[in-house]
Amino acid sequence: MWAAARDAIVADAREAVPAECCGLLLGREDEIVEARPARNIADQRASRFLIDPHDHIEGRREARTRGLEVVGFYHSHPRSSSEPSPRDLDEFSYPGHLYAIVSLHGEPAEVSLFRFEAGNFQRVSFVTVG
Repeated sequence: MWAAARDAIVADAREAVPAECCGLLLGREDEIVEARPARNIADQRASRFLIDPHDHIEGRREARTRGLEVVGFYHSHPRSSSEPSPRDLDEFSYPGHLYAIVSLHGEPAEVSLFRFEAGNFQRVSFVTVG
């Protein structure tokens, strides 16, 4: 299931260029079932993301009706690596959740998956997607 969600995240990132894309990771516990895109309402979308609160709430509602939950979030780095930026560290606020970051800095795209714990990111996986 993660592979399909990962591919959807990369497609969302490519469609959003030059802006950052963002969205929710739906699943159960540590299982990612799908990626649900959200609107990026940040003022500077080329270097920052802010998930639209309406999309966040609707995503949680949709997940519940399907027996899922929001297990994490994703966003893209159109011009930098798939490592969390200092801004990411400052702004992420859901301990225990998963965070996927897709980099379009080169080809193939890179996707890193992290868990945010104890105020820092712990890498879960890293893949390249052609």
